[in-house]
Amino acid sequence: MDGQEPADNGQGVAFGGAIPGADGPAFELHLPRGAPIPVLVAAPHAGRVYPPALRERMRDADYSALRLEDRHVDRLAREIAAATGAGLLVAHAPRAMLDLNRACDDVDWSMVRGGSPRPVRHSLLNRRSRSGLGLVPRRLSGLGEIWKAPLERGELEARIERIHRPYHAALGDALGRLRDRWGAALLLDLHSMPPLRPRVPGERTAEFVVGDRFGASCDPALAAQALGWLAGHERRAAHNRPYAGGYILDRHGAPARGIHAIQLEICRTTYLDAALREPSARAGAIVRLVTGLVRELGQAVAGLGRAGAQPLAAE
Repeated sequence: MDGQEPADNGQGVAFGGAIPGADGPAFELHLPRGAPIPVLVAAPHAGRVYPPALRERMRDADYSALRLEDRHVDRLAREIAAATGAGLLVAHAPRAMLDLNRACDDVDWSMVRGGSPRPVRHSLLNRRSRSGLGLVPRRLSGLGEIWKAPLERGELEARIERIHRPYHAALGDALGRLRDRWGAALLLDLHSMPPLRPRVPGERTAEFVVGDRFGASCDPALAAQALGWLAGHERRAAHNRPYAGGYILDRHGAPARGIHAIQLEICRTTYLDAALREPSARAGAIVRLVTGLVRELGQAVAGLGRAGAQPLAAE
């Protein structure tokens, strides 16, 4: 499978992209017939397909996987989509291989054999790579360097062509189809986060972070509604801090064109076991909570579409 275009299996499920070194697609996309709700739920960091050659090149594959993955967020996303009729986009390619929430420019070229094919200027485009978490993650706290050896430039290019480009093409197309059907569409990009550190002793930190690129990726009323829903269910939530969203929201959130995007970070302690490895008995409550949120936001986005994609908030 070269996997440039998602191949529909006739049941509204499409598989696309390809993982270099593995026999399988880089992602799967579910769009229910008739699009019963104008929402697409995505899990870009939940991929767990590690080709043997990739693991062999990692200094501590198990540690890196546990730290880099949005552990089992895809399970939450599947249940939420099934309960609501939302579209679903799930990455199978692991974040260790390529981070779908980074721009293709966001590369630490010092980890690539041969370096950049063109001069590199330090900018916002590659600031995450300089911290060790660029398009291909390089360093993790508690471990240091993830890789035993440099990455070949041709391999990086193959990952971009087979994973990054088809994933974002499929995401953009799916959101466009939902917008055309409803007049407006919403991407809910699901992520997980480690427990936040309290700023002062005794502080109860947020369990959820709603990111909207400080108002740039969705109508402000949608983010406010999400925060209100979580507060109404006695869940601690923060807005944009410390996670405002990244490349996915920058690229696909376009409120002026009726396409809205929110990143939802979920604390791993709310749905995983004490080791933060496997789903716990609490996962069901998180599924129900976010299912209700998706239904509420879906109604709001549908109303936004009926109003001609005009802003919800009064001028």
